[in-house]
Amino acid sequence: MSRTSRTALLAALGLVTATGATATVFGTATAGAAAAGCKVEYQITNQWNTGFGANVVVTNTGDPTSSWTLEWSYAGNQQVTQGWNATITQSGAAVTAKSMSYNGALASGGSTSFGFNGSYSGTNAVPAAFKLNGVTCNTATQPTDPPTTPPTTPPTTPPTTPPAGTKADNPYAGAKVYVNPEWSAKAAAEPGGTKVSNQPTGVWLDRIAAINGSSTSMGLRAHLDEALRQKGSGELVVQLVIYNLPGRDCAALASNGELGPTEIGRYKTEYIDPIAAILADSKYAGLRIVTTVEIDSLPNLVTNVSGRPTATANCDVMKANGNYITGVGYALKKLGAIANVYNYVDAGHHGWLGWDDNFGPSAELFKQAATAEGSTLSNVHGFIVNTANYSALKEDHFKIDDSVNGVSVRQSKWVDWNRYTDELSYAQAMRAKLVSIGFDSNLGMLIDTSRNGWGGTARPTGPGALTSVDTYVNGGRYDRRLNPGNWCNQSGAGLGERPQAAPAAGIDAYVWMKPPGESDGASKEIPNDEGKGFDRMCDPTYTGNVRNGNSMSGALPDAPLAGKWFSAQFQELLKNAHPAL
Repeated sequence: MSRTSRTALLAALGLVTATGATATVFGTATAGAAAAGCKVEYQITNQWNTGFGANVVVTNTGDPTSSWTLEWSYAGNQQVTQGWNATITQSGAAVTAKSMSYNGALASGGSTSFGFNGSYSGTNAVPAAFKLNGVTCNTATQPTDPPTTPPTTPPTTPPTTPPAGTKADNPYAGAKVYVNPEWSAKAAAEPGGTKVSNQPTGVWLDRIAAINGSSTSMGLRAHLDEALRQKGSGELVVQLVIYNLPGRDCAALASNGELGPTEIGRYKTEYIDPIAAILADSKYAGLRIVTTVEIDSLPNLVTNVSGRPTATANCDVMKANGNYITGVGYALKKLGAIANVYNYVDAGHHGWLGWDDNFGPSAELFKQAATAEGSTLSNVHGFIVNTANYSALKEDHFKIDDSVNGVSVRQSKWVDWNRYTDELSYAQAMRAKLVSIGFDSNLGMLIDTSRNGWGGTARPTGPGALTSVDTYVNGGRYDRRLNPGNWCNQSGAGLGERPQAAPAAGIDAYVWMKPPGESDGASKEIPNDEGKGFDRMCDPTYTGNVRNGNSMSGALPDAPLAGKWFSAQFQELLKNAHPAL
């Protein structure tokens, strides 16, 4: 499947949400003029103290046209700094945007869109009027306030929207992302939850019954139908988590699944095949469907098998029978055959695979799975890291090559000889490694930032003291877990960066794939029919094991089963969000 060329530093257009400042303007030609008219939707998609991103949707309400020119003037000192899907020039306050070769033709009622980044100081008012091919559109409606939460770094490079019929290099660029109404309603019902309830999150298909849904839960088709409603005239991404391997999560209990280690046939025919059939329905061909494939699976075959200190008998079984490899390969082949599906494979996180004896072997294992069951590397659009985990996005106060009194940061108890200190550096390094062994050079990465903000009063503002390498690292690290091996309902965690497209080189998006407020696992044994066990790592009284350096678990008390709503966790994430809400 062909993909367009990806620029080295990808775009950072913020994901469009309902909070963006918007103006819609209409206009028709005067009597005696050619039958022309326009509708223009101008939306500020993100804003920070010196700049902003905007998306403009142009609809032709008159006769068909083979090209278009849109003109407007700013009331303030706004300056367009870069644009995409249009040629944009500016003289003083006056801005002119001209169509490209691939989006100039507009039928009557037809729409297209373009975007840009700009700078400003003071106020950033939406333009009051527009002209399309010389026809004046009527006065704009008053916009709502623009987003108040700034990205940590402004957008740098414009995204590209491909011509119709080709696959987007980065599916998130220039697109809205699906807001799951079920999660949104739960979030909005929480005190303070409306601050984030309009954010996009992943839809977890974690058992066969989730495909069809029930009288109390939406199935896959219901989500896709709702996505079509949310889509409107622009692009929209739907994020699905494909998560039901036989013998799922052999190294943990809270996330065990319904299928036994040998039930690969059921995985194929009762799980993957029905999902593929629904996604292939032509009704949904206009959606960009991102699938994140089998979280917490393949890396277990490197780190948790015989010969490793973290070995489990269940992981030995899954390595021997090959059903993780078979299942992932089959899923990639079936889903990758659908033109509007973008497969992203789970690649763990830096605190799992960042060590030398894990990193390279994991990359090779990913390649083995991606070419199993008749699949090819072309079925992998990218990889996702930190899903449902807490590793900090970027540690600013210490670097892997720092040393204190001649002792390397790698020798600190926290880093423990890892090669990486945070998820961004790990994701970029893993991408480079994967490309070096044969994956597409345009490979993109996703980072789950739903629970790795680590804000609040405990967030360090500078490096630790130089008395020892441990005081230096521990005093400055954002990630406040007792040990990077702790993964269940962590106390002190906060929401991380808001979902946004292409925020850094090689990164397709920051995403909230794990919906904030959904439990990682129960803090005590709870009988259930979903195959989910009781994992002591979710028990706040647990004193740990070799996987977390025999530390306390750091888990919140009174947690429900994995995937169930956990109000206390949601409130913890709101309180400690960084950037703050």
